[in-house]
Amino acid sequence: MRRRSRGLSRSKSRPSPTHNDHYRLSLLTGETAYDPGEFSQATIEIEVSDLIGIEDAQTAHERWLASDVAAAFNESVYHPYTSLKFHTLLVAALLDNPRADHDFGDLRLIVDPAGDVVPFRTVFNGDRFALRIDENTDGSPSARLGSRPWRSWASVWNRLTAHPLDTGHDKYDMTLDANLRRMQSWSAALQYIEDYHEWRPDR
Repeated sequence: MRRRSRGLSRSKSRPSPTHNDHYRLSLLTGETAYDPGEFSQATIEIEVSDLIGIEDAQTAHERWLASDVAAAFNESVYHPYTSLKFHTLLVAALLDNPRADHDFGDLRLIVDPAGDVVPFRTVFNGDRFALRIDENTDGSPSARLGSRPWRSWASVWNRLTAHPLDTGHDKYDMTLDANLRRMQSWSAALQYIEDYHEWRPDR
């Protein structure tokens, strides 16, 4: 399942490393996501240890959804804009669905109301909407992931039956949507949505 999730966010080829550590580079600013004024090294070590030490799986999922520390790291130094936080949440979704006999070809990206968290399958939970990977849409806007795991974020986002952003009137949503329609990496795109919300001046 890690291989499937990796396929959603990283190319098959291994590029030359352009980053010396595992702190994520922000697609929004181009700067490292690590802020020593916000997180000391000791704080990071404690919070990371707490995240990976949670024994209850549902609690762990909820903590990863809300974690700022996990968002500070990339998946690989070869892919510095990817997000360890969202990679882990994607792994959870792609692991839980087959346990319910859901084939990958039947999986969909589904838009849910904010705060509507489905254990292990919700991969993003923001103030305005949540995103889930699942087979059953319950009538919510959705789009199929495809027949195999690949860096297909833009393709899937473009095919949603309805979009959660106000692209008809809100200039910030217009910009966010335009950029999401060009991104391929799933973990980078999900992280971008989260970062963009934190950044936008009108929030």
